[in-house]
Amino acid sequence: MKIALDPHMHRHLPLDQLCRKAAELGFDHIELSPRDDFLPWWVRPRAHKERIAEFKSALKDHGVKLASLLPMYRWASPHEDERQAAVGYWKEAIRIAVEMDCDTMNSEFGRGPSPDRSHRSNCCGGMHTHEHSEAAWWRSIEELVPVFEKEGVTLNMEPHPEDWCETLHPAIDMLKTIGSDNVKFLYCAPHTFYFGDDMAKMIRDAGPLINHVHVADTYNHKASSGLRYIVNPPGAKVTIHQHMDMYQGEIDWEVFFSSLAEVGFDGIVTACVFGWEERADASGKFMRSEIQTYVDKYWPAKRL
Repeated sequence: MKIALDPHMHRHLPLDQLCRKAAELGFDHIELSPRDDFLPWWVRPRAHKERIAEFKSALKDHGVKLASLLPMYRWASPHEDERQAAVGYWKEAIRIAVEMDCDTMNSEFGRGPSPDRSHRSNCCGGMHTHEHSEAAWWRSIEELVPVFEKEGVTLNMEPHPEDWCETLHPAIDMLKTIGSDNVKFLYCAPHTFYFGDDMAKMIRDAGPLINHVHVADTYNHKASSGLRYIVNPPGAKVTIHQHMDMYQGEIDWEVFFSSLAEVGFDGIVTACVFGWEERADASGKFMRSEIQTYVDKYWPAKRL
């Protein structure tokens, strides 16, 4: 098992200082989310040879390893030019993962085309439907899965609020349909209330397909007769979720970790908090300590 930091709240740091920061916070693994100088959002990777070498050296110097790389590209865009560009960026990102000695990547199903391309009236942009985006994603995945398999890289996928696939069971079905040992499921705890109400059952349903989890807290947006959040004007179409420190929301962490242990989970556990950049260090140290407490309780043979 690997306990990793998503360093999004520290993204202003150069890569060498980022490695130092992760070590200072108690982490020996990083899940590198998008950042402008390595894998930026939506566009071609900026990780040139010199930067890759510098990053590898800094990881080694600070005793930190790269647990996963997280690219975000428009691989579910119904616009074929956007989709083909995204597939090309994915292939480059996979090459970078191999160069970084990183055998795991993770991403989301996607939000369809660029919202700048047309008026955004739904998750998938203007006139395009969820079905258009799903069809585009399948074209991309059919091209990319052989690359993941050839390079020995595992892809962990998460459904995300506002994506064309934002719930658990369709995601599980699609990933099982792919039928590749190199494609697994990422359970993101702060998305739980978009998945359903019975977290233990959902984790059992995903079972051994779960290879990666994101740990952060959130409120149940459906609670209190749907009035946990009040949005004006009433009826406005919004998608709300948070990534808070554990115990600041409504995730039952005993249920979460005990259920993972029951299904034999032994993958990547990422502290994935975004909400308080002004206290990023305190948040990171707190999350590292609390995750370790549950690992010690439910996986006593894997004390890290």
